[in-house]
Amino acid sequence: MKKILYLCLIGLNAFILLQCKTEKKEISVKEPEENKVSSIFEEGEIEAYEESLWSIVPKATKIEVIAEGHDWTEGPLWLPEQEMLLYSDIPRNAIYSWKEGEEAKLYLQPSGFIGEKFEGSEPGANGLLLNKEGELVLCQHGDRQIAVMQSSVLEPTANYKSLASTFEGKKFNSPNDGVIKSNGDIYFTDPPYGLPQRMDDPNKEIPFQGVYRVDSDGEIKLLTQEFTRPNGIAFSPDEKKLYIANSDPELAIWKVFDVLEDGSISNGKLFYDVTKLVPKEKGLPDGLKVDNMGNIFATGPGGVFIFSPEGNVLGKIKTGQATSNCAFKADKSSLYITADSYVLRVRLSL
Repeated sequence: MKKILYLCLIGLNAFILLQCKTEKKEISVKEPEENKVSSIFEEGEIEAYEESLWSIVPKATKIEVIAEGHDWTEGPLWLPEQEMLLYSDIPRNAIYSWKEGEEAKLYLQPSGFIGEKFEGSEPGANGLLLNKEGELVLCQHGDRQIAVMQSSVLEPTANYKSLASTFEGKKFNSPNDGVIKSNGDIYFTDPPYGLPQRMDDPNKEIPFQGVYRVDSDGEIKLLTQEFTRPNGIAFSPDEKKLYIANSDPELAIWKVFDVLEDGSISNGKLFYDVTKLVPKEKGLPDGLKVDNMGNIFATGPGGVFIFSPEGNVLGKIKTGQATSNCAFKADKSSLYITADSYVLRVRLSL
């Protein structure tokens, strides 16, 4: 009898121990899931024209898709403090945000047109900039102005203050892209793409397509009116050179200018001409950025051209898409690319 009782007690203890282990497993904290991995953009490839490209883009680098399904992406901007990418979807009149390990999501809407009805196809913000105060500055197609968002980038609201909307009393065409100099001056381009009928729009007030500068006092200066379709714009690292893209299929070029002490530009020279490529590949000279070594990453026919400061083509990030713009991560470890309905990433050498 004692032996039977002893065996029962052993069995009961084993059952209790098993239950405790089972209960502990059921209430244990779940390990966090791994970050979602972006997919490889199978349509694209990186092509080297000079061996020195591989010191900028590692040979093993693949083009990654971090967002897709948009109408037309533009204006990528990296926010370093938030570790977040912003980009425009112009037809949707919206800006989206993306963080590593998360899906892209709506960040701000409306972004470029505050009104009830827009007749054209490109109402939203195009280029996005971050000023010295950490505020979001927008090139707004629909409202035809350069504006600053009147709220924190952490709590975005569609409340904007105009920084520049007219030149000599005439409304801008549709500010497209811009760059902010270290002293706070804003340099921007003004093609007609945001106007419903573009060059033939009856509301077009300025007879040319200008490049402008807005200084800290709000004074607006015309820098040049020689471009037929001025678009992307960027400084060299020392801010002594200014690169400007012309997105005209009849004259698909980039030019480079000297930047004078008073902020004006002079001595414009042809930097590179891709007009002959326009019938063969999608896209035109559009947005561009310059790395710390002075290499120029410029969107154009077929993808992103990578130029040396001397104007040699080192290679090309071939997307096969009409590629609109690009932006660096703060530490230059990645290049983010807006290409038609996609947002892509290419990891770079530090």
